[in-house]
Amino acid sequence: MNFSRFLIPIGVVLFVAGAWQQYQWAGVAVASGAVVMWILLHFTRMVTVLSRAANRPVGHVGSAVMLNAKLKKGVNLMHVIAMTKSLGERLSEQNAQPEVFKWTDTGDSYVICTFQQGKLTAWDMTRPPESSAEATSDERSKATSQTPLAS
Repeated sequence: MNFSRFLIPIGVVLFVAGAWQQYQWAGVAVASGAVVMWILLHFTRMVTVLSRAANRPVGHVGSAVMLNAKLKKGVNLMHVIAMTKSLGERLSEQNAQPEVFKWTDTGDSYVICTFQQGKLTAWDMTRPPESSAEATSDERSKATSQTPLAS
């Protein structure tokens, strides 16, 4: 259960009530101003993250490997969007739980993230298989670098 739905409003009410108890109307004015400032800070962060993401292609990330290394269970979707600077490509249906998003880099590696109630629960990174032409050229370069020079 998401207790922050209840704890944050209860905390705000207790904060304002404590300000009333201590300083009467002046305390309520200061406490209300602090609560409004806190809400505005969160709103400004959200708008900044979404405006940066609006300027990038949907589902694109600079490096899927780095994203995979930075992800942690329990972070919210907004935090992942801030890290990738891109909205994820939605793989799940609209308004369905869990939500599944995909971010792909230029090398066709991708990370699929699963969010339950807006929190990251699981992720999986997939790299594309190497083509046979690249693999044989890599094997040739390794073989030539390992042969000793004839004297």
